[in-house]
Amino acid sequence: MATNRRPELIPAQRRAFMLEHIRERGAASIQELAEAIGISMSTVRRDLEHLEERGYLERAHGGALIQKQLQTAFEPEAAITAEFDRPEKERIGQAAAASLHSGESVIFDSSSTVLAAAQACVQRGIALTAVTNDLGIGQTLASGNTVRTVVLGGTVRAGSLTTLGEPGQNFLGDLNADVAFIGTHAIHGTSLTETSLEAAAMKRAMIAAARRVVLLADASKFRPAAFCRICDITAIHELITDDRADAAEIERLRDLGLTVTLVPSPATSTAAA
Repeated sequence: MATNRRPELIPAQRRAFMLEHIRERGAASIQELAEAIGISMSTVRRDLEHLEERGYLERAHGGALIQKQLQTAFEPEAAITAEFDRPEKERIGQAAAASLHSGESVIFDSSSTVLAAAQACVQRGIALTAVTNDLGIGQTLASGNTVRTVVLGGTVRAGSLTTLGEPGQNFLGDLNADVAFIGTHAIHGTSLTETSLEAAAMKRAMIAAARRVVLLADASKFRPAAFCRICDITAIHELITDDRADAAEIERLRDLGLTVTLVPSPATSTAAA
């Protein structure tokens, strides 16, 4: 098997690639991962130890397999999450940005997919008033000269750039935004769920502060419920996801009156070609 050299990968990218590789196959050996990524077996072992300690996977003899049932309060590392399904997130973000009109006020939730929407808004050069509880998204929006950016105050969540609690959450109660772009940890049944009570409360405040609420979530978010409920899916006006999502799930959501926009995944686009 030819080695696929990836010397440019930072640790978060390496670990995300490992998890994707194992997720697709159910399990993988240390040698297989080393050859797929183009790194040493000792580096693979260290990365697998890191991922096992944080609950992503279980070690097996000579390799690893994905944790079949993650704890409901399991909190993935922000740096690793940002690398998952990046092409799909970018396409979802572009579709979200394309739906906006100049002069609108938009709430940007703290989410890697919502970050992709913020980046697409800056690239588009659209004039917006933006509100966010994510320091990274705030910096991205402020890098353009057409977006007036308000960053909500609060306590920065450990290991991330998310601000939660007061005064930001209370501040949202005084807003009447045109649109809110929301992320979620899981879509399960008719509920959106999160791993943190504080994060769920902030998302509910954002939803209440907007006239139109758009959920940005790639297909991997259709999974078992996380620790706490954000809201019922009927509180959302539109879902933008990718076409890897289960067709029956999409049809069920449409039957509930939700507008669902599917963007083509690069993988399905390549297969179709």
